[in-house]
Amino acid sequence: MKLSLVALAMALATSSAFVPSSPSSPRRVVIRPDSSSLAVSSSSSSNAKNTSKATSKKLEEEFESVDPAAVASPSASAAKKAKEGQAEVVLVGCGAPNRGMGWYHAVQMLEGRCPSASLDYVVEPWFLGAGSTGPGGPEFGQWAKETTSAHGTSFLSSVADLPAPKEPRCALISGRTADNPRLLTECIAADCKTIYLEKPGAPTVKELQQMKEE
Repeated sequence: MKLSLVALAMALATSSAFVPSSPSSPRRVVIRPDSSSLAVSSSSSSNAKNTSKATSKKLEEEFESVDPAAVASPSASAAKKAKEGQAEVVLVGCGAPNRGMGWYHAVQMLEGRCPSASLDYVVEPWFLGAGSTGPGGPEFGQWAKETTSAHGTSFLSSVADLPAPKEPRCALISGRTADNPRLLTECIAADCKTIYLEKPGAPTVKELQQMKEE
């Protein structure tokens, strides 16, 4: 899989890149770039910047206009499963409530802030494993219980426990930097056709390059 850094940046900025056309679509990996890491010509940079600003403004307007209650009203009987036109999202590495970046992404999807995304699974190895009784563990457990009850989201301790996808599957990896290369490999094996990787995506540039080519 070979994607230019410009393509990665543009894919991240466009909502249409979030949902593949079908479960068998080619895989797309999106690594959230740091602005300092992009080396492009001045004309390409200018065009990308203008497109990014326009797209960001549009996404911001859509974000503010969505009524979360109209998109996903919490109820124990309404399971949070992807419908036609939505991506089946797997959040890998949620983190602690009100602190983890993954947790904030989860809340945005659960509240319907991204209508094309259905948060069907949360994979959290630490708080559903050795860290369940440590700092942040009980709070995560309570939030997981409430989220399962309200939205039907499934919580797992390992990517390997994911069932086969029923809709195009997207992974959002927000794990520890050292764990991200392995988590990316596991997500590819779990039939994730699109992968969003929170920065920093890996301990070294070399590992990031290897992940890009995987």
